[in-house]
Amino acid sequence: MKNRRVVITGIGAITPIGNDITAFWNNIRAGVCGIRPVRSFDASNQKAKLAAEVDAQMSDWLTSVEMKRTERYVFFAIAAGREALKMSGITKDNADMTRCGTMISSGVGGINTITREYARGLEKGFDRVWPYFIPQSIVNMAAGQVAIESGFQGYCSSVVTACAGGSNAIGDSLRMIRHGYADVMMCGGTEACVSPLTIGGFTSMKALYEGGDVSRASIPFDAERSGFVLGEGAGIIVLEELEHALKRGADILAELSGYGASCDAYHITAPEPTGVMAVRAISDAISDAGLAPEQIGYINAHGTSTPMNDKTETLAVKSAFGYSAAEIPVSSTKSMTGHLLGAAGTVEAIVCVNALRDGFVPATINYRVPDPECALNIVPNAGRAISVEHAMSISLGFGGHNAALIFSKYGG
Repeated sequence: MKNRRVVITGIGAITPIGNDITAFWNNIRAGVCGIRPVRSFDASNQKAKLAAEVDAQMSDWLTSVEMKRTERYVFFAIAAGREALKMSGITKDNADMTRCGTMISSGVGGINTITREYARGLEKGFDRVWPYFIPQSIVNMAAGQVAIESGFQGYCSSVVTACAGGSNAIGDSLRMIRHGYADVMMCGGTEACVSPLTIGGFTSMKALYEGGDVSRASIPFDAERSGFVLGEGAGIIVLEELEHALKRGADILAELSGYGASCDAYHITAPEPTGVMAVRAISDAISDAGLAPEQIGYINAHGTSTPMNDKTETLAVKSAFGYSAAEIPVSSTKSMTGHLLGAAGTVEAIVCVNALRDGFVPATINYRVPDPECALNIVPNAGRAISVEHAMSISLGFGGHNAALIFSKYGG
């Protein structure tokens, strides 16, 4: 079967800088930082005291009954999924629900539920934990509940590849549609990871920024970077086979034209120092899209603000793009959102889609001290009005997972 073209017809997001697509993109354009002192619990006894939390109440989306049985990371997926589905216009009247699938990633799933219910079990006995403890803590429940909400009865799965998960969910969904297994896929990532245990775990690894200055907390590619800041939220994208979208008169936001994925097979947390397999993912995505490296007009980098990641990613970009690496605008929007782990790749993919549509590439905010080892064409502090035909999002995850996605303007 000939590969089928895949387009984007819906996007949804709930993030530390906006609870819908319009607010999120306006704040990305404005360079708004969503990083603040932790509000959801008392972090005074922890070294890392900053996070990028979502300012939203479940009651604005869910009924009281739904709230009682919904974990926070699942709630984020529901909220973003509703927005994406509404934008797409897909209903049971214009699509075969058995050919509409769901693939949603999460890095740690219901970590808050797990820690809360363990404490309850110790106090009251483990037979008295929350009846929804199991279904709301397992990582696949976001995909399952979004499928229930949307009525999508096709393939339903959850990709768990750490910080590359959201990108892998999109890329794997692309292949599901390309090769004829589905006509529509609702895909992405969701994360609600701001908890004492999660922050403590990353702190013990020396992965988090431990200072108190918000303006120096998440500073990808800056020479003074010292770790990332945990964020939370969700991004959901509706992918659709081109002819299926055209037949129902859908508004096409962009085309998903390329995907590459690889594994370092090197270390459980550290990237392979030369970035050779990240290069493979990037190069495979470019080849998959049928493009030359110099045709990529913007890169949304993984850019976590850790010393090793940013250096290795820079090496990979330079190797994959050659001479054009010095020309392509690069930014890491984690400088605004913090690191959303399994949701990061999808939120950043949505940035790429909006960059294509709006003719605007966002900045890496709070960028002050250039690092000679990260000498890319970083967009510093203020975004740029640039017409972009093809944009790439790069994601790298613990375990050596590498993923790259290419989004293109749809031209018919």
